Amino acid sequence: MSRIIYVLNGPNLNLLGKRQPHIYGHETLADVEADCRRVAKEHGFELRFHQSNREYEIIDWIHEAREAACGIVINPAAFTHTSVAILDALNAFEAPIIEVHISNVHKREEFRHHSYVSLRADGVIAGLGTQGYTLALGRLAHLLNKADAK
Repeated sequence: MSRIIYVLNGPNLNLLGKRQPHIYGHETLADVEADCRRVAKEHGFELRFHQSNREYEIIDWIHEAREAACGIVINPAAFTHTSVAILDALNAFEAPIIEVHISNVHKREEFRHHSYVSLRADGVIAGLGTQGYTLALGRLAHLLNKADAK
């Protein structure tokens, strides 16, 4: 089995640490990537870390992950609430998926309460800041190692 996990980030996350720090915090996406790489390595996994403001690129990475990855952590950002296309791509991925949101989307505007991605995700982490990414990787590693043990 592959030991590669994809971490996919949606629109505006390239501005993490600069955009609305009162909501998203002061950590940058590079900080998040470094934390994710450390946790993945601790669990014996390789990481592919991507961010795009373009929906089609995220879909292409999900398609690529079908052949290369054993799991996905995804923060679809604003695409969470709009993208049936990302949901369809995730539905074609047969390994575990954890959805992450830095803010607690349920304490925000009503339109943010709906997630297309949650219809496919095996778990959702919201409102724990950027720590949600490392928690998601830990959970994914647990699920994958448990499956390997069978």
